[in-house]
Amino acid sequence: MTRLLVPLAVPLLLAADWPQFLGPTRDGHSPETKLAWDWPKAGPPVAWQKDVGKGWAGPVVAGGKLILFHRVADEEVVAALDPATGKEHWASTYPTKYRDDFDFDNGPRATPLVADGRVFTLGANGDFHAWELATGKKLWGRNLLADYKASKGFFGVACSPLLLDGKLLVNVGGKGAGVVAFDPATGKEVWKATDDAASYSSPTAAEIDGKPAAVFLTRYGLRVLSPADGKVLYELEWRPRIDASVQGATPLVWKDEIFLTVSYATGAVLVKAKGGDLAEVWPNPNRASVGNDKTLSSQYGTPVRVGDYLYGVHGRADVGTAELRCVEWKTGAVKWGVPKFGVASLVAVDGGLLALTEGGDLVRFDASPDGYKERGRGAVLAKPVRAAPAVADGRLFARDGSKLVCVKLK
Repeated sequence: MTRLLVPLAVPLLLAADWPQFLGPTRDGHSPETKLAWDWPKAGPPVAWQKDVGKGWAGPVVAGGKLILFHRVADEEVVAALDPATGKEHWASTYPTKYRDDFDFDNGPRATPLVADGRVFTLGANGDFHAWELATGKKLWGRNLLADYKASKGFFGVACSPLLLDGKLLVNVGGKGAGVVAFDPATGKEVWKATDDAASYSSPTAAEIDGKPAAVFLTRYGLRVLSPADGKVLYELEWRPRIDASVQGATPLVWKDEIFLTVSYATGAVLVKAKGGDLAEVWPNPNRASVGNDKTLSSQYGTPVRVGDYLYGVHGRADVGTAELRCVEWKTGAVKWGVPKFGVASLVAVDGGLLALTEGGDLVRFDASPDGYKERGRGAVLAKPVRAAPAVADGRLFARDGSKLVCVKLK
């Protein structure tokens, strides 16, 4: 499997950890091997399950602890659980007044980040905190919407923080503070850059032109920044063509190429970044970008690259037409599709792919451009499932709006 290079992103990881959004390399890949894929007819075995509060923040696993970030009554709660049993080690809380404008969900959206013995959480109303992983002690906290006069957007704050070059990076969305870097030890601002409003996409790390780079899909589009000082190295306008819409997928980087996907009549693009110039590889290298909504138009789920192919969901959950697709990376050619598969979170693991669908099914299928081959399926949660899962130490952890499950994969 090919991997995104993530320099200095999350140091001192254990091999089985899943410490951040999209996993240890922030590209949907798990290093787990020798897992059990011969599921019973009813689906994969569930080791334990636990009632939880509201929210779309995915679970993470690091340092022998499963971190759950959710909302109970009028508090956002960050809790550390035993991954094997679900037993709670500690829980820390703070009050929240967030109310979703569309009454979808009032819980946090951003998946926590665990690094250097700290847990970093960003709540739906912009409450940014650091907690001690061992005890849950609050180390620092601040509210990014108040500090930078930023909007909460359509559906609350949802950017999962990225640690790169010793800095916490967030798409805050304030004027002059579109992207902000913070000191992870104190929460103090290190630098700020751009006027970009916040999207629902989380950043990733890469090495471009031989140097570390932070890759964001903001409300404006692609912004590649230097983590040292916030200098914008590359940019491309790539956003929904409908104002009342969102971008949710994280950019994918392979060597000097960057893949973006946005729904709402925009679609996908692959660009090559080199020496300060950004060239469009497809849909058409000979014209300005005007959209490509026919290849892989993802509403919020991040596709996964395996070998020379992308696997992802084309379409939207709200119109019921989401199709699982395999797309050739270098050309954008669609190799196959599974109509009405549904929006899903994907994980590349142990030579194949897992999909956790919005309907609550866990699906195992082959990572092959030759056609869709399903190897197993079972219902593990209830609709709607929006939080990204975690895979660690032979287990998959996933949640819906009221339940957290641990699925045995080993």
